[in-house]
Order: sequence, then C-alpha cells, then structure tokens
Amino acid sequence: MIVFPNCKINLGLRILRKRDDGYHDLETVFYPLPFTDVLEIITDRHPAPQENVRFSQSGLAVSGTEADNLCVKAYRLLKENYPDLPAVQMHLYKNIPMGAGLGGGSADAAFTLKLLNEQYKLEIPAETLLQYALKLGSDCPFFLLNQPCLATGRGEKMEPVATTLHNHQLILVNPGIHVPTAGAFAGIEPGIPDEQLTTIICEPVEHWKDRLINDFEKTVFRRFPEIGQIKQALYRAGALYAAMSGSGSSVYGIFSGDRELSLSFPPGWLVKNFRV
Repeated sequence: MIVFPNCKINLGLRILRKRDDGYHDLETVFYPLPFTDVLEIITDRHPAPQENVRFSQSGLAVSGTEADNLCVKAYRLLKENYPDLPAVQMHLYKNIPMGAGLGGGSADAAFTLKLLNEQYKLEIPAETLLQYALKLGSDCPFFLLNQPCLATGRGEKMEPVATTLHNHQLILVNPGIHVPTAGAFAGIEPGIPDEQLTTIICEPVEHWKDRLINDFEKTVFRRFPEIGQIKQALYRAGALYAAMSGSGSSVYGIFSGDRELSLSFPPGWLVKNFRV
C-alpha cells in the first residue's frame, strides 16, 4: 500500500518556558500543506533471518543509518507490542527536505504507524496511536490528525482550529540549508507573549504581519542571513504575511489568491506555489 506523507508549516511559534524535563512549552498552529513524500509498505514474503523490516530510500538523501530512520523506528515500536506484525519491506521516496521546519520525518513516522495499523488490522485506538506517535517526536501526533491545530505543551496537545488559508496563494521557499534544531533553541529566550496567538489567527491574514511571531527567526536569521532575506523578498513581492516555518530553514509567504507573482530565487532552491 502506498501513502503520501505531507508536510506542515507553523503559523506563529512562541516558546513560553523551559520545562523541568528539558523540553520547552510552546504555542503554535500547525497547518498542513499538500507537499508530500511517498511511502510504500508491503509484506516481506521472504524475510532475512532475524530481520523484520527491510528499508530502502530514494529521492533526497536522508542522513543517518537505516536504524535511525523514523519509519523503521515506528515499525519496531509497534512490533514490541504486536509481535504478530509481519515482516515488511518499506520504500520511502523523499521529497520534503530535512532540517527545513516542515516536519517531513515526523510525517513519515506518523503515516507509517497509521498505515501499519490499517493494513494489518491491528485495531489500535486513535488515542493509543497518538501516544505511539509522541514517542517518535513532539510533532508526530499532528500528522495523525492532519488538520489545522493549535498545538501546546511540547507540541503534542492539539486542538483543531477553524483557521483557513482558502482563496490564498502560498509560496514555500527552501534554500537547502539544514538548521539544527538544538542550535535554534540555543538562542531562545522563553517568555509569555503580550498577545495571544489564538486571537491573532482569528483575524484576516493581512493583520498578521509583525504580530504572528516565530521566536526562532531572531536566532536563525542572525546565523543564516540568507533565510531572513527570503522573508523580506516575499514581502517585497506583496505577501500579506511571511514567516519562517518551525526552526527553519523554509520560509513561506501568503498572498491574495488573484495576485500575479514574479519571484526569482537561485537555481537549486526549492520553490513551491500552492493554491490553498
């Protein structure tokens, strides 16, 4: 069976406080986009001895070993509690860049859990599947819901919101820079914002500029000025709102749906135009 794990962007991202467990409490809105990887999982009819999952990958290069891949980790997580889960072959075609603030790896993991549950009739309740997803990453549970959500806590506490970008264009730009999440957090000064994110996103998109803030931008733009320059280029082109997604390096601009756009970025950069 083949599925298409999609990416997300963050509409605002505030880091509220450092927790005793080492994580940070945050507040953001996850918004899904129709830009996807491709994942296929089939039953392995001739598995190697002591080998429950055979994994292969193409498309964009993925760093790390096979054992580090979140799809493989998702399979092994379920296998611990569902020993009758058969051996499988997985192939992942990678379109969504890594270290880009788009949650591509988390989406791959969540879609693996969902696909294994459905394909092999494990009958794992939705709430339990969310707990499995959280073990793989703070934003993995979002991709099981896959609708605009206000996320709090580590990002795992989610509440669907009515926010929509319908009748807008969204330009997504990624310059091919891998931003390490740990480095992005290193420059963060947590704090409670003066204006609630839930108030801002209920207003029209043209009211979001300078109010819907991503706290990672200050640190990331200082270290990688070219990422900040993308945001400014989108505003010069007429964006109603522009921001970095997650901890970077992708930047998006939201434009009115009928606007004719003329944008130019260096060859080799990822540039996507969505009618959302």
